[in-house]
Amino acid sequence: MIGRVVTMAAGLTGAAGMSQFPEYSQQYMQRLGGAVDALEQVVADFDASAQSSGYTREEALNQLQGTEFLDKRRADITRTIARSEKLSADLNTLQGAGPFTRAYYAARFTDNDLASAALENYKPAMPITFDGIVFAITGFLAGSITLAGVMWLIRRPFQRKNTISPS
Repeated sequence: MIGRVVTMAAGLTGAAGMSQFPEYSQQYMQRLGGAVDALEQVVADFDASAQSSGYTREEALNQLQGTEFLDKRRADITRTIARSEKLSADLNTLQGAGPFTRAYYAARFTDNDLASAALENYKPAMPITFDGIVFAITGFLAGSITLAGVMWLIRRPFQRKNTISPS
């Protein structure tokens, strides 16, 4: 009896958590778009400065050396360019995707700054959309199955082996 109650609680916890993914992923996507716009502007400004000085991006980056400040600035802009490229690729993959496709590409939701900002302003809600309900059912099943598996692993060493002895 207690096992069923605990399994039901695990299922409901999974349902509540997974049902929030569609809305959270939408908010993450909005922040991702804003971050890509801002980073592309910084990179475009750097490239324009390099070009007006007669340098390619790589040549301009190589010019940023010789002092501690310039070395740090080169590292900063190199990180900014890399982040811009990664987030742009994530946005291109996720743009126009529905919640199920976004779940398939969940590994693209890994930018800590964006994830934290989206989570900070996110307010859970009861899912009444089709996708929210499907995610809730999936979460319920995942929570129930996970708990059942953990309980099986815990009980396994204590189960008696049923061996039939010869008569």
